[in-house]
Amino acid sequence: MLRVGVMASGGGTNLQAILDAIDSGAVTNAGVEVVISNNPGAYALERARNRGIQAVCLSPKTFENREAFHEALLKKVDEYDLDLIVLAGFLVTIPAAMIRKYRNRIINIHPSLIPSFCGVGFYGLKVHEAALKRGVKLTGATVHFVDEGMDSGPIILQRAVEVLPGDTPERLQRRVMEEAEWQILPEAIDRIANDRL
Repeated sequence: MLRVGVMASGGGTNLQAILDAIDSGAVTNAGVEVVISNNPGAYALERARNRGIQAVCLSPKTFENREAFHEALLKKVDEYDLDLIVLAGFLVTIPAAMIRKYRNRIINIHPSLIPSFCGVGFYGLKVHEAALKRGVKLTGATVHFVDEGMDSGPIILQRAVEVLPGDTPERLQRRVMEEAEWQILPEAIDRIANDRL
């Protein structure tokens, strides 16, 4: 059984997609052991509590400096003996020590077709605003392994989503979540859990 930890900063819709996929049997041989957030108000933590999953908040603001936060984060992750760490809208840079320790065991979902609209400053609605400003006809989402760069690790899965006339950033964001993110993130976990990568 793949022991999964999910890290999220907001509503936890990708977390919900993972939990739903486990419930339906679309993801097998995996279970979510802990949800970690940097944001005490993240609804992702409530989703975890509602399912009896450990919900942990570690906010950088409560630490003396970023180094102390990074040490505490790595120590907390280590407590759960995780096989896979899933970044599902986690808006904090992962410390290099964690990337080294969990090499090829940390994955991220990004709301574009990498290498487009990714890297520093591209997160949340900003990605969809940039896609619409550029006038692309296709966007989508990417699941990739995390390395020391920003959205630069090896790609696991991608799914394209058509940009429609009249799209707003919010409308496009919702469609990318529904048609891409909520599909390929659970699929990537299932592939990893069942040695199909």
